[in-house]
Amino acid sequence: MHFFPHPWRLVAGLTLICSALGGALVAADAPAPATSGLGPIDHPLWLRYPALSPDGREIAFGFEGNLFVVPASGGVARALTANGHHNFMPVWSPDGKYIAYAADTYGNFDIFVISSAGGPARRLTFNSNPEYPTSFTPDGCVVVFFAHRMDARTNVQFPQPKYMPELYQVSIEEGRCPVQILTTPALAARYNEAGDKLLYEDLKGYENLWRKHHQSPVAHDIWVYDVKSGRHTKLTDFPGEDRDPVWGPDQQTVFYLSERSGSFNVWKLPLAAPSQTTQVTKFDRNPVRFLSISRAGDLCFGYDGEIYTLAAGAAEPVRVPIQIAVDTRAAAVESVTLTKGATEMAVSPNGKEIAFVVRGEVFVASTEFGNTRRITDTSEQERSVSFSPDGRRLVFAGERGQSWNLYEARLTGSKEEQPYFFNASSVEIKTLLQNSHENFQPKYSPDGKEVAYLEDRTTLKVLNLASGEPRTILPGDLNYSYADGDQWFDWSPDGRWFLVTFIDRNRWSNEVGLIDAAGKGPLQNLTKSGYEDNRPLWAIKGTALFWISDRMGLHGNGEGGDPQTDVYGMFLTQAAFDRFNLTKAEFEILKE
Repeated sequence: MHFFPHPWRLVAGLTLICSALGGALVAADAPAPATSGLGPIDHPLWLRYPALSPDGREIAFGFEGNLFVVPASGGVARALTANGHHNFMPVWSPDGKYIAYAADTYGNFDIFVISSAGGPARRLTFNSNPEYPTSFTPDGCVVVFFAHRMDARTNVQFPQPKYMPELYQVSIEEGRCPVQILTTPALAARYNEAGDKLLYEDLKGYENLWRKHHQSPVAHDIWVYDVKSGRHTKLTDFPGEDRDPVWGPDQQTVFYLSERSGSFNVWKLPLAAPSQTTQVTKFDRNPVRFLSISRAGDLCFGYDGEIYTLAAGAAEPVRVPIQIAVDTRAAAVESVTLTKGATEMAVSPNGKEIAFVVRGEVFVASTEFGNTRRITDTSEQERSVSFSPDGRRLVFAGERGQSWNLYEARLTGSKEEQPYFFNASSVEIKTLLQNSHENFQPKYSPDGKEVAYLEDRTTLKVLNLASGEPRTILPGDLNYSYADGDQWFDWSPDGRWFLVTFIDRNRWSNEVGLIDAAGKGPLQNLTKSGYEDNRPLWAIKGTALFWISDRMGLHGNGEGGDPQTDVYGMFLTQAAFDRFNLTKAEFEILKE
């Protein structure tokens, strides 16, 4: 064994350096190690919820679930949170000492407050429903937030825990209970400096907050609330969206986001004459989001995934160059064991397998042994999985090529060679239907020769697998889709009919209908109740049906605002009805 008297020595004209950590030897004139991809992120995208500090010197924002603070002129952002949870929606206290934000550290989103210089955070709310901050009170001692907690009994504005939040405030001191400010929704609420007026954005319905170019009676407007008189004054009347109001430095001007120009831009209006609104920014490609302002009137907002500022009196916004010098992203490949999270399931005809969807992928498991096989492995979402009548095929929808299409997975080989999906050595997947429409929610016919599906969410169609030709069963103008999976149909056992739900022409409520599977017969209204009748299923070999209805249930602000429902039955033949009503003795005689 040789001992080097120094950390290095010359060998054959090369300087060899002995690492004090591991003893590795590196040639001094050897090529430098590759460093591509290392170093700060120079142009990070999707910087969300930027908030300009009151003095205009710094910007707090969210990136990949963490909060950062960066100089308003740009530079390397410093991490404010790194707790492994989702932290977002930062708002500054008036003196710039604190930042409130929402985080899901304990499950749902709660309100936290942290020093703007960094350090440990303090949890302020503990409710089981999520809460989101909008601002501080003028003294900086209280955080204003909105949440679904408790409506006032006098509130008749569509009170639903899922959609219509109330406005609250909570002290930044520990152990204080929140206090309700308004029982009606008030998003982006901000007090003026005097604390006697509250600027906010209303919420009239449950339209998606990120929908663009929306114009309807439920589009958002800007309001001001007089704290002393309790009076609400509407400031905007544009039929589209008006969002994110902030007070101008004179406290008599309001800046806000509006789609008046086509896409969201910054607009301003004088409080004394709200109709005299003027456009401030003129972006036309993407919407402006997340408006904030400093005491001096400097504006800050998000655009095209990055952060921009507009100095008071300036004409053109400036992009803030930001670098992220923290490794915030998790590993690209992660091995996980999942015991929950399945979004749907289907049982095979013989009951020995279950197909299910987890994280947008299709799996099949043995009901007896638990052995599981992954059927799809794509970067897109799959859903609506079901078995064919013989159990050797699976049909599902997949969002590939920027549209929803229908696919079929088939066991290869004979039934003796590969009887089940869960232990199959190979599975063949082919495309059944791909066109310019959105096609999903497929379901095999009882003979397995056809597949029923929804086209563009509301039109019920049937695809003949032999010819590849589709036919329309129920036109799309008889339904309206609010969300994925809210439409319904069911094949009859003989494959000749469909039970469907459709919207009554005279009243916006669902009825249960019967329609010919050939696509030729008229739609028959079976329920005719005027209430909500949903999810009909065939029963007793196609001679009866079951469905759910709220016609006799309590109607009010129950769980989720939904009324009570009951299960109802209907017989389609007199013989089936008479047989169902036999006494036990009569039924025994009939069997003999």
